[in-house]
Amino acid sequence: MYVKSSFRARLHFPVLVLFGGTLLTVAAGCHRPPSADVVATVNGKEILRADLDRYYQAQFGNNPQQLSPVEVDIRRLEILHQMIADEILQQQAAKMNLVATDEDVNARLTEFKAPYTQEEFNNQLKQRNLTLDDLKRNIRRQLTTTKLLNKEIESKINITDAQIATFYEQHKSEFNVVEPQYHLAQIVVTTSPAPQGTNLQSNKATTEADARKKIDEAHNRLQSGDDFGTIAANFSEDPNTASSGGDMGFVAESRLHTDPQVYDAITKLKPDQITDVLPIYDGAGPGHKVVGFAIYKLIAREPAGQRQLNDPNIQQTIHQTLHDSEKQLLQNAYYETLQDDAKVHNYLAEQILKQGGQ
Repeated sequence: MYVKSSFRARLHFPVLVLFGGTLLTVAAGCHRPPSADVVATVNGKEILRADLDRYYQAQFGNNPQQLSPVEVDIRRLEILHQMIADEILQQQAAKMNLVATDEDVNARLTEFKAPYTQEEFNNQLKQRNLTLDDLKRNIRRQLTTTKLLNKEIESKINITDAQIATFYEQHKSEFNVVEPQYHLAQIVVTTSPAPQGTNLQSNKATTEADARKKIDEAHNRLQSGDDFGTIAANFSEDPNTASSGGDMGFVAESRLHTDPQVYDAITKLKPDQITDVLPIYDGAGPGHKVVGFAIYKLIAREPAGQRQLNDPNIQQTIHQTLHDSEKQLLQNAYYETLQDDAKVHNYLAEQILKQGGQ
């Protein structure tokens, strides 16, 4: 429990992230869509085929693997599920007057643009076939969802000292660390043509040369004094750590030994120092293909031994564990209640079922 996240040293696969880890089901009845351009409706609000196509292209358009029609339909249904879930949240937020303001959107847009020159930023939009208005719309929806969940979920979570103490006593042996621990952060860039959207810029390298250029730019900015967490959030392609500024939590020394090059680089660091750019291979030993690059930062190094409850790091770890569990439970329940109240017609699902029966 004390070691919050495992060491993912050599191969990182971005994954399709669902809302709160929950794939919302939708009603499928015999309803004729208002037009062929509509793939679903949520309380009468239309979700257009063109928008579904745009999201599909953003996530899978750069995949060189030829997908079968069935595989394409599976992915399109997954994306449409997300779009439906998002629309349910947006409508609830609107009812509660929680839609993000122009000031909110512009502030976040400024954060997005910070790592880039204006020309580089324009190129990023062009590469993802987005206009500035598209990006602002996406930002507004993301911020709106956050405001809604903060009010409906976060405000209801209250982790007490008694809960933390009880958890510690129940898991005390897990805080007896048998080997040194390294608190690390990482920036990862891969060469795989996986879906975009992991980092704030939705930026994805697709070739080794592209990945090398991207990681070198990140490293140069770090050397110039830029904040590691900000660079990780904007550049890293690891879905498990990018959103938290690259924070990997505590990593056991034995896990570092699985990659001698990474171990050697990290153990030479002092706290707050970073490694050079290190290659990520598709396997151990010589002759393996480079599938990406990484930069690691040492935040802290801790010796082996029993961690006590009065250790602030232990209290924070337990608090976060309890908070995350309760948050997940409440989010799942909240999504279910919103879905129960929503009138959803998934015309794409109906069309696929109809075709499958012929």
